[in-house]
Amino acid sequence: MYNVIVVDDEEKIREGIVNLFPWESIGFQIVGSFSNGNDALEWLKQENKVDVVMTDIEMPGMDGITLSSHLTNYSTKVVYFSSYHTFEYAKSAILNRVVDYLVKPIKYEELTRCFERLKQLLDEEANISNQPKEEVFISPSYYEAIISRITKYLKESYRDATLEDAARQVNLSSSYLSRLFKEKVGLNFSDYLMKIRMEKAKELLGDITYKQYEIAYRVGYDNPKNFSRAFKTYYGISPKEFRNHNGIMEEDGKIIL
Repeated sequence: MYNVIVVDDEEKIREGIVNLFPWESIGFQIVGSFSNGNDALEWLKQENKVDVVMTDIEMPGMDGITLSSHLTNYSTKVVYFSSYHTFEYAKSAILNRVVDYLVKPIKYEELTRCFERLKQLLDEEANISNQPKEEVFISPSYYEAIISRITKYLKESYRDATLEDAARQVNLSSSYLSRLFKEKVGLNFSDYLMKIRMEKAKELLGDITYKQYEIAYRVGYDNPKNFSRAFKTYYGISPKEFRNHNGIMEEDGKIIL
């Protein structure tokens, strides 16, 4: 059984999570419930073992984000939950150890899926820690799933993508993800992101409805000059030269038909 504590200042919600969900049937047990972050942290400082901290974000005194930042055992997983208006704010403050965030009112199905994923993750970590170092093995599918999720993230969010945000997507540190990505993909994270951006830029340059500065912005460059420099470094010709070569003539940034 994995140990869970629930932290929420709303007693009705807290008691509902504790008592109305079949925790033991999916391998978890509630070992504590608290109305604020201060009480939860004091309990944790007494060396009580906990695998998952499930905490509301907004609470009087110590909020959930502050509580999670004080956790000293890095293997402890955190699940945030919050009302929708704070949910968007919370995403920008999520720490690496946070594995999920749920919106109030918490749906039974979402809570089930969340803790099924947690169970799988905790089982993986337990299996690794119980093996001699030379025998440690993680299924290739585990790494494949991580890389697949990261490449999907990059292809969908290439304009604003960062290594730090990608690491949060898969609950890994930035440095570990960087090494893993290089090992599995054969390119540095930044090089792969550049590849996606430049391929998208080349595609957009073939569309006469886009001006160069618009293309620059769409692929992550607020300064068109920086985009032009990066494009020329990558392809050996400038965006304007690329368009001219493909029969799209430009003059002062305007398409000449």
